Amino acid sequence: MKVGLVLGAGGVLGGAWLTGGLEAIARHTGWDPGSADNIVGTSAGSMIGAFTAAGVPPWFMVAHSAGETFDGLTGPDGRPAAEADRSGGAVFRLHRGLPRVGPGSLRMAATTLRRPLRHTPLQLIAGWLPVGVISTEHLEEVVGRAVPGGGWVDHPSFWAVATDTKTGKRTVFGREGAPEAELGKAVAASCAIPGFYRSVRIGNRRYVDGGVCSASNLDLLKDAGLDLIVCLNPTSSRARVPARSPAALVAGQLRAGAGRRLGAEAKKVRAAGTEVLLIQPEADDLEVMGSNLMSGKRRHEVIETAIETVGRQLETSHAQKLLAGLPPGEPHKIRRPDGPPAAWPPIVSTPHQEAA
Repeated sequence: MKVGLVLGAGGVLGGAWLTGGLEAIARHTGWDPGSADNIVGTSAGSMIGAFTAAGVPPWFMVAHSAGETFDGLTGPDGRPAAEADRSGGAVFRLHRGLPRVGPGSLRMAATTLRRPLRHTPLQLIAGWLPVGVISTEHLEEVVGRAVPGGGWVDHPSFWAVATDTKTGKRTVFGREGAPEAELGKAVAASCAIPGFYRSVRIGNRRYVDGGVCSASNLDLLKDAGLDLIVCLNPTSSRARVPARSPAALVAGQLRAGAGRRLGAEAKKVRAAGTEVLLIQPEADDLEVMGSNLMSGKRRHEVIETAIETVGRQLETSHAQKLLAGLPPGEPHKIRRPDGPPAAWPPIVSTPHQEAA
């Protein structure tokens, strides 16, 4: 059974929801998400996807978020695992250097306006948004712990999706034919929200958040020859919750738009012969996540809620039918091994040292 894993955009709290969702999948199915044949990550999904592709089990991400120190365990960079960042990207530092004023990319703004019907609303406005003032260096540092010295994860098909600020089109780092990039740079580019984060230079181009083109980018796997794609998308939902503030109203509209795009992409993939399981936040998740997805205050609560709500979705007959053929994962990837951390089997795979 060939399986794809798609992890959508969603900011800091979307990344937390993805973490809980992956843990629920591992618990309920015995399948290791990191063993997926293809892993596609967008924005927050690229960060969680990078760790997943590097071999970090969901149970470890959950325990690390909860504050466990894992005495005696070291990461791929040789540093103690306890020193790894626990913020989930919720550290915001000003970009060093002279500030820039004006639109983030007039080239992108003009390019998308020439054919507005071929672009998403976010593609149309992203170029006009001001230059972001928050540095992406912290995101690079966090992801760099999984692949010290640069390079790419030791996974045959991990893709991080970003948006080229010159053309307004998506760039799929890690895919054959894509520009070369270190993992940290590619993930930072995928996460660089226009108007908030500084765009990321890779080669002679600059890139921003892949969610500008699509929150999920599920359709990238349409012709991958997979039997099943499991897609977790934090920014859409089938639940309808009352908007109690203007921010909540805007968030609801964005979720609706992301949901329509997700549905259209899923329809394309299914028409090509691949089954799709869509997993989205429920009302309980939305209540905990709130409207500000960049807040780090409720990260672990979001994780714990997602473990429950995604678990419920996996118990439906439709989900169980689709997931019945998943191959079993290695025991230490599914649940925490017994004994002290120093005696555990290696958790993270050895990374490639050449940029993808």
